[in-house]
Amino acid sequence: MPTQKSGENGRGALIASLALLALLAAVSLTTRPYVPIDETRYVSVAWEMWLRGDFLVPFKNGVPYSHKPPFMFWVFQAGWALFGVNEWWPRLVSPLFSAGGLVLTWLLARRLWPGHADVGGRAALILVGTLLWSVFSTAAMFDVILAFWVLVGMHGVLSAAEGRRRGFVLIGIAIGFGVLTKGPVILLDLLPAAALAPWWRSGLPHEGTPTFYGLKPVKDRMSHEGTPTFYGLKPVKDRMNWVRWYGGLVLAVLLGAAVALAWALPAGLAGGEAYRNAIFWGQTADRMVDSFAHRRPLWWYLPLLPLMLFPWFVWPGLWRAFAQLRRAGLDRGSRFCLAWMLPVFVAFSFVSGKQPHYLVPLFPAFALLAARALSGQTFARIGVPALLAAALGVWLVLAGSGQIASVYRQVAVLPPVWPGALLILIAGALGFAGRRGVPGVATLALLGVSALVCLQLAASRSIDPLYDIRPMAGAIRQVQDSGRTVANTATYHAQYQFLGRLEKPLVEIRGAEIAPWLAAHPDDFAVVYLDDPQDMQAVSARFKQVYRGGAAVLVDSRTAAGLLARHRE
Repeated sequence: MPTQKSGENGRGALIASLALLALLAAVSLTTRPYVPIDETRYVSVAWEMWLRGDFLVPFKNGVPYSHKPPFMFWVFQAGWALFGVNEWWPRLVSPLFSAGGLVLTWLLARRLWPGHADVGGRAALILVGTLLWSVFSTAAMFDVILAFWVLVGMHGVLSAAEGRRRGFVLIGIAIGFGVLTKGPVILLDLLPAAALAPWWRSGLPHEGTPTFYGLKPVKDRMSHEGTPTFYGLKPVKDRMNWVRWYGGLVLAVLLGAAVALAWALPAGLAGGEAYRNAIFWGQTADRMVDSFAHRRPLWWYLPLLPLMLFPWFVWPGLWRAFAQLRRAGLDRGSRFCLAWMLPVFVAFSFVSGKQPHYLVPLFPAFALLAARALSGQTFARIGVPALLAAALGVWLVLAGSGQIASVYRQVAVLPPVWPGALLILIAGALGFAGRRGVPGVATLALLGVSALVCLQLAASRSIDPLYDIRPMAGAIRQVQDSGRTVANTATYHAQYQFLGRLEKPLVEIRGAEIAPWLAAHPDDFAVVYLDDPQDMQAVSARFKQVYRGGAAVLVDSRTAAGLLARHRE
């Protein structure tokens, strides 16, 4: 039986995971800007909705934006309504939903393994210390928010499996808000685990023996031969009605569709035919059948797993724990996590469009399974992950001292040496703590968070100038305020709209459109992009800065025409 102390430790580990998340959020907020093109695009979409007072149809640079639903944009605007328009609130949204995800993961562990009170706290620590989860927990993107709704849905699946009809309602709500967050992809994240309930539910709680979920009255209190009785009641075998189960899932999907359609129908009418077609079919079909971007081979995710799951993937203790769990036999909770994780990973591998962050909603399942495997284990030594973290620290020190030529050519300013030195000290201290018997889960969670924190501290001075486009956005705002028009001579992702608080769209000109527009607008301005940042030194510009490995210059139309003509030559 679990002791009260183990339960308290579970809560303490949850609090520690939330503290680590708060550290990540604070460092991210103070050391890096919005990163183009994704973060700047999404906050700009919310800004244009705010300017228009239109909370139904998202807009990007004056045109309806169909690539993403509006839930995250609504949350951004809700914060602006409370605190005024600011840059910090949208960057706190993902950390807040990540915190909710840690709590829901902790609660899910208590439901899956009620006899192991320490699993939930371990799962929260494993999750917050995993590289991919911690990176996107501080990004103004959709994936951690989607993971939150997936976790809500998994609680609904367990409730429904326990015979509570409200569980199907919870699944429907999770589906609806998941669709409003990132589209129908939540069906792929959520439904396989529900559909595989006959497999994982068979693990209750001792495989091969009858399980009982109710008590049925008997005529008297005398023991019937072969039938155990309890004060005139006898246990009733759990006979799951699978027709009702799958029917309930269908109804949950319909409820989710109703929630999403409550927005999509009026938005489709307001946004026009092209927008309506895009939100109801085009975007999802393109991504799932023949993705227009991020086309990757079938095996693309596999070599990234050690990085995405750092430091846990490279910890031998976890693999020994998994081996012991497999030999002992998978219980219901372990099967549930596998049914949640593996089918979705395989499905995403077959989808042509792949990005690492698409897997973020699977990471709570990994954390739960890893925490269950480590329950009752005493693995403490973390030599391999500590050595790798120390190696990263050495690399940062060498990069900061100018010893790595490739880094010197790629950054605006060499990174400081001290974050790398700090990471070496932390890795050494935690490795020593592991040898002294400090639990590996706690030390590895701290190691994973420390590695990311030190990396961000090192990058803030060297890499961030390549991505901080607030100066350019401000210069564009000044030109627009003077009554001039500004054009963008490449694909425009609205990266300047929010950061410059622009109230007018930029004119998007590309290819054959560029020369005629520049000739027709000699007194206006254009943003031109140069491949080599050194080239901007000779350019007479209203404003110029390094930008994503190249340079961006704000010049008058005549200068822009000359620059582009030389570039074509």
